Amino acid sequence: MIKNGHNTFAIILVLLFGVGLFYIGTDGFQAFTAESARTNKLLEEKPEFPDVTLEDSERRVYSFSEFEEKYVFITFIYTSCTDVCLQLEMNMAEVYNQVPDEYIGEDIVFLSVSFDPTRDTPETLNKYRSYFESDGETWRMARIPEQSELDGLLDEFGVIVIPDDTGNFTHNSAFYLVDRQGKLDKVMDYTKIDEAADTVITTLENDKGE
Repeated sequence: MIKNGHNTFAIILVLLFGVGLFYIGTDGFQAFTAESARTNKLLEEKPEFPDVTLEDSERRVYSFSEFEEKYVFITFIYTSCTDVCLQLEMNMAEVYNQVPDEYIGEDIVFLSVSFDPTRDTPETLNKYRSYFESDGETWRMARIPEQSELDGLLDEFGVIVIPDDTGNFTHNSAFYLVDRQGKLDKVMDYTKIDEAADTVITTLENDKGE
């Protein structure tokens, strides 16, 4: 009986130790994957969007401060992507269409940022935006020509971009919402369209009510 008691105690101790490690490793049971841990860290730190120089599909060149005092709904893409980027942008179009017209362009703009500036020229971005009925104004597609600025942005926002030997990239995908002060406010699952749209609309409504 004593031996069994010792065994039971040892098993409980091991289990408690394992639970403790799991708690620490998952950010208090909140992060079950590296991606969710990264998202939780971003939302805690709320990094500021660097004032990078953008060149959009209309060949306009401007800094991110162009969107000062507006919310910015952002995706990170490259136009040669044949899988997730297409779905990401189609879902972005659905979120855009759900946001009431009164907010579009006035309180919020949509921005798709390419992380493949060499191939994604303004002409390429202009053709790509037509697939999703982006108007090029309230929903812009742009690149960041300066690689060091692009790398700094991707690092700040936890966007993982890994090139392969064929010119393509492995990358994570999400919806990002930057607030009027240029700080990251939300990171949303791009597959949950209605939830993302509700989050954006609620944020805008609450902002207007303050």
